[in-house]
Amino acid sequence: MTRIAGDAGVVSNTLYWYFRDKDAVLIAVLEEVLADSMARYGEVIDTGMVDRLVWVVTELEHLSRLVTTVHARAKESDAVRDWHEQFHASTEGLFRAELAEIGVPNDELDAMTSIGVFVIEGMLMHPVDDARKRAVMETLFHSARGLAVAAH
Repeated sequence: MTRIAGDAGVVSNTLYWYFRDKDAVLIAVLEEVLADSMARYGEVIDTGMVDRLVWVVTELEHLSRLVTTVHARAKESDAVRDWHEQFHASTEGLFRAELAEIGVPNDELDAMTSIGVFVIEGMLMHPVDDARKRAVMETLFHSARGLAVAAH
């Protein structure tokens, strides 16, 4: 907290007026970054699912140090773990809704949502170029569409 305060140009006591501890600071940063990302997401909201998924991976790649910090702190901090779980629940819910909208059957939604999460997290751990990113997301989308078509 002393270093954070020094970098901010204030005394550490000032931080404690607003934040209980460094995890509260991290969560505040995460909320601000998430709000900025959601504002930028508006630029791609009207594109296809593949474009939006590629955008999400690229956005998370830009935040890779923050993502790594969250995963490390979530093992030690209930507050960060709770934030991380809530983030996953909301983003998975959005993806699940998109899958339902393209017609993925209800009994396949949970598995297909998990596959999407695993694909995105795998791409963050093993970065690939933009062409490969797009190819992977197109395959994911076509697999989901295939489930939808097979159900009807």
